[in-house]
Amino acid sequence: MAGGAGSRFWPISRSAQPKQFLDILGTGKTLLQQTFERFTGIIPKENIFVFTNDMYRGLVREQLPDLPEAQIVGEPVMRNTAPCLAYASHKIAMINPKASIVVSPSDHLVMDNEVFKKDILTALKAASRINTLITLGIKPTRPATDLTYIQYIPKKLESDLYKVKTFADKPTEELATMFYQSGEFLWNTGIMVWSAQSILESLETYLPEMNVIFKEGDSKYNTPAEVPFIQNAYYQCKNIPINLGILEKASNVSVLPGNFTWSDLGTWASVYERSERDYMGNAVIPSERVIMYDSNNCMVNVPEDKLVIIQGLEDFLVAESNNTLLICHKDQEEKVKEIFADVKAKYGNEYL
Repeated sequence: MAGGAGSRFWPISRSAQPKQFLDILGTGKTLLQQTFERFTGIIPKENIFVFTNDMYRGLVREQLPDLPEAQIVGEPVMRNTAPCLAYASHKIAMINPKASIVVSPSDHLVMDNEVFKKDILTALKAASRINTLITLGIKPTRPATDLTYIQYIPKKLESDLYKVKTFADKPTEELATMFYQSGEFLWNTGIMVWSAQSILESLETYLPEMNVIFKEGDSKYNTPAEVPFIQNAYYQCKNIPINLGILEKASNVSVLPGNFTWSDLGTWASVYERSERDYMGNAVIPSERVIMYDSNNCMVNVPEDKLVIIQGLEDFLVAESNNTLLICHKDQEEKVKEIFADVKAKYGNEYL
């Protein structure tokens, strides 16, 4: 899934080029490219589909030149993850009704690729044998309030799977601390594995109206008639995430505790955590033309061709792109969304 807008990373992430298309960690590869390469080590290239907004199809082609154009699938309008996955499930089922499917965000960080591969293959094998919707969870390393938690029943089902008891999205600090300390919760990575049959049955049960919309296109998928059909279908869909639409309702949801290092890179704080830092604790991307004086624990992301001198800052975020400079305290980064809305109200889309 590569269709998100990534407004939390404005001004680096913009509506014309959101987070998944950026080298936000300064690795030399964008998050989309890293995700694609990770899965080519697990799944044949011809079985990988990138679902994105129509406006980003050109960016996907540019960043993944080895991916055939037919496997870059455009959504005409943003409608969250449930319509995207309903579309993908019907389309893939028309190619192979016995398929096992991995769903992954394109803008997350995964390390320990060999461990990740092993966990994905374990989940795929289980999904091909039993009727279950599998989520991959990660043991929390802190009481995060910006993530979704999965509570599970600590009795193993099979293949290292555990039955999911409940989901808790973006808890308060008090609840997050309780979840973290209890040992009964995992972070939800947003990576899901299931068989085409299992997800189609769930769509029919829990999102019947949406399922009918996409089922009508079964004879059109993977033909020239698919695009005009989808242009009409999406506008009939409500905006709903897959968690709310299916996973929080279904009785056959399980979780596989992952053993790899993961971050959703959902905040500048999470990017700072995963970035290389100098001896003063400053993370500077790129670092060639940035000079820091008497500054520490700052997150700096500026154009590589600009000379930037920073003096006397502590715990600040400095980000520049698209003729826009943002300077704010790292502890106040939740205000970026509010600032984004204010800029849009005052200047329209000029700086977005």
